[in-house]
Amino acid sequence: MQQPSLDRIETFLRNLQDRICDALEVADGVAKFRENHWERPGGGGGRTRMMADGALIEKGGVNFSKVNGDQLPLSATAHRPELAGQSFTALGVSLVLHPRNPYVPIVHMNYRFFSAGPVWWFGGGADLTPTYGFAEDAQHFHRALEAACDRHDPSFYPRFKAWCDDYFTIKHRQEMRGVGGIFFDDLSGDANLLQAFWEDVANSFLDSYLPIAARRRDLPYGEREQQFQLLRRGRYVEFNLVYDRGTLFGLQSGGRTESILMSLPPLAAWVYDWQGEAGSPEARLKEDFLTPRDWA
Repeated sequence: MQQPSLDRIETFLRNLQDRICDALEVADGVAKFRENHWERPGGGGGRTRMMADGALIEKGGVNFSKVNGDQLPLSATAHRPELAGQSFTALGVSLVLHPRNPYVPIVHMNYRFFSAGPVWWFGGGADLTPTYGFAEDAQHFHRALEAACDRHDPSFYPRFKAWCDDYFTIKHRQEMRGVGGIFFDDLSGDANLLQAFWEDVANSFLDSYLPIAARRRDLPYGEREQQFQLLRRGRYVEFNLVYDRGTLFGLQSGGRTESILMSLPPLAAWVYDWQGEAGSPEARLKEDFLTPRDWA
């Protein structure tokens, strides 16, 4: 099977990080990214960029990494046991933004490429995690992803949307982390076609998210909304530390801990047996938004 070009993939991902960071600094208007270069003792390294205390983004990270090693970690071989013991190369850009205003949703994006011996695959996706649900925001986000998928294969969006709904479920809470998006992994086949799709959906991120942030960033909020935002961030932490394969891969492969855990919010809260008031916007979030729906 034809192997994709690692040089082309690395160039694309570095440029993707640059373009997203430039756009986010303009959108925020106050904060700038702080950059750290790091090296992994076992091979490879990365470029971490963090933003904090902005007008739009309270904490956000956009990371590029390229790591290699003599043996894939358990998080990668759990689904592909035939690759145990293989050397590997992994490249990716990952992004998590925790907005200041509770009405602006958290967003996550990750696009990656793995090569292990003769086997390679693309993975990635993007998903939206609101504190307060707005149907038009979920629709906009999903329609942008659907349009990017449909330019390559009409079967991609429904398939990867369902995969995202299943993957980003907090099983011990019996609720989705947010309103989903798309998620895919282990995608191999025609290298040129798949890479064109992978690049297109990655490039769709800014159009999928920035209009939502612009729509919500100036809505007034108070202590009630801030406290609920902290609870919702707590749910985000639970998923990332218990279930997320990317977090586990980074930690198990000896990546830079500060870069891996950049996805965690600056503040979060857990309240024992919290129950939203019946009919309130907080209660409606779970009832109307945290179960799979056809948003596009």
